[in-house]
Parts: sequence; C-alpha cells; structure tokens
Amino acid sequence: MAHNESLVALNGTQISYIGHDCKDIPDFLGDTYGHFARRLDLSFNQLRSLAGLKMFTELEELVVDNNLLGNDLLLPRLPNLHTLTLNKNQLTDIEALLEHLADVTPSLEYLSLLGNEACPNQLVSPDKDEDDYQRYRYFVLHKLPQLKFLDTRKVTTKEVMEATARGAFMKVVKPKSEAIHNEAGCESQPLPYTPLPRGSRDARNHKGVFAKCRYVYYGKHSEGNRFIRNDQL
Repeated sequence: MAHNESLVALNGTQISYIGHDCKDIPDFLGDTYGHFARRLDLSFNQLRSLAGLKMFTELEELVVDNNLLGNDLLLPRLPNLHTLTLNKNQLTDIEALLEHLADVTPSLEYLSLLGNEACPNQLVSPDKDEDDYQRYRYFVLHKLPQLKFLDTRKVTTKEVMEATARGAFMKVVKPKSEAIHNEAGCESQPLPYTPLPRGSRDARNHKGVFAKCRYVYYGKHSEGNRFIRNDQL
C-alpha cells in the first residue's frame, strides 16, 4: 500500500496518478482518496475501463487523456462532475458517448474529446475540415445543451441557438468501409431501380431513337421567331 501511495501526487483534494500503464483504476485509489477527491488525473495510462470511479462520489473534475478508452466506456453516476477531458483515446461513436454522459453527468459543463475519431478536428484528422468540426459542435451541444466549453473553445450563444434549431441533423457520419466494386470475374448486378420510363428500359422497344418523321417543322408559330427579322435569317 505504501509503495502504491508513493506513486500518487496529492495536492489537497487533487489526485494525480499519471503514467503508470494501468489498465484499470487501482482499488487503493478509491479506497484511500475516493471519499474526498474533487479532481482526479489519470492521464498517460492504458485504461480501458473507468469502473473504479464508483468510489469517487465527490468528483468534480476528471482527466483521462492519452488512454485506451473505447466505445464500451461506462462511467458511474457522477452528479457533481463539471469537467471531463477524454482527449486522445479510442472513441468513435459520438452519439452513444453523448447519450451516456447526458445520463450520468448531469452537471457537466466542460468537455474535451480532441484526438478521438469521434471528434473531427482538422489538426488530428487531416481529411476533415472546419465545417465538419462545426457540425460536430452543433451535434454535441444538441445532446449536451448545458455545456459552456467544448474542446478548446467557449460555447457561443449563436452555437447554442443553431444547436437547438438544427443540431439533431448535424451528426457527422462516416461511411462504412464496404467494397464498392464487385470482385473480379463476377458479373455486375443490375440496379434495383431506373430513372427511365418503363417503355425506355428495353433496348428493343426504345422510343427515343433517330428516324424519319412525316411532319415538317417550319417554325411558323415559334415564340423565338417573333423577335427575328427576315433580314436576320
């Protein structure tokens, strides 16, 4: 116990346990500091679960940057938590994450998700642009309207209004990686629909063909010819 506690940086109600390659929150942290800790920093570990947070009933700030947290992330209910940073983890499903946070962190005001695939920031996702990131912000604010600060920027009144009006439709969707072309040697399958009229689908019964017509058009009643003089013809 003494050896483990020597790895902890304690400053009043602020606890830091950084860079120890742990995959789960050690039990001694909750047993020793959980009842009074207000701020907990677990950055630069290899955390895949935050189940050990159940002992930190008074927690207000949680920093878990640079870990291995994925879409199966589950937090216990933390009614006093107002700050959460999850930068540089392995989160990809933004909608599921936000719905979970809305349920278990009702007081959340500051959230940072930079460095995750779920956050299309241009600095870490070169294939994304500022429009993608702004749509992401609208969607996050739609799910968590009480946020005051998201990633590196303060939430503006304009963003709140836009999120309220259109945030539900701003989710940035990543196409599933499916094969676009058929495998070599396989015949291509016909499309299940066609924009052409039914009578035009059969090449043997195609009405849009070139042929002689028994009618001759002289342009006698053409609207365009009303503005053309005879000497211009």
